Amino acid sequence: MARNEHTVPDASTLTGWFKSSYSGGTNDDCVEIASGHTTVPVRDSKNRTGPALLIPFDGWTSFVGAVKDGHFKS
Repeated sequence: MARNEHTVPDASTLTGWFKSSYSGGTNDDCVEIASGHTTVPVRDSKNRTGPALLIPFDGWTSFVGAVKDGHFKS
């Protein structure tokens, strides 16, 4: 996968990765985000050297707000 403005082909080249505290200590079936970047990188925790999706900060905060407000029901 070639890098473009929305992806990074190898997420391990970025720093600052973390999982939500809701994921638990041993759960690898989740996504991670990286802090300290101008966009919000998101990767699959099971594939740390796979691609990362780069989400604009405003889009990420809107998404998190919608989740917290209950707009995505399982």
